[in-house]
Amino acid sequence: MTWLAKLVATVVGAGYSPIAPGTAGTAVAAPLAYLAAGLPAWAFAALIAAVVAGGIWAAGRADAAWGTHDSGRIVIDEVAGYFVTVALVDRSDWWLLAAGFLVFRVLDIVKPPPVRWIDRQVGGGAGVVLDDVAAGALGAAIMVCLASWIG
Repeated sequence: MTWLAKLVATVVGAGYSPIAPGTAGTAVAAPLAYLAAGLPAWAFAALIAAVVAGGIWAAGRADAAWGTHDSGRIVIDEVAGYFVTVALVDRSDWWLLAAGFLVFRVLDIVKPPPVRWIDRQVGGGAGVVLDDVAAGALGAAIMVCLASWIG
């Protein structure tokens, strides 16, 4: 099952990008969010829950196999965080998806509170994924404000 964990954790290899693997993982997430635009809110929430749960499992297994903690190759957490960022806005609007991309990447890199605390204090696969989910929650609030401001 280690091969499957690595496949999921790297989002089918996006995490092996030699340049900015986290950005590559988020870039994979954007078209997936667009494809899921027609889902009702409950179904997109279920998709997020599945990505978070599967990501925690995969990140934990992949890190154990590689002997690392939060390896840069693991980018399923970026998918989870980006999905949370755009969960409350119109995912069929490419401008909002692009704005969500930028908002999430900034929050993921800067790691404002409580994101940094989760990153430092929560171990294993949960720590790898949940800090990005927290960044996504902050991003979702920003995106709701941005979407209402744009109209």
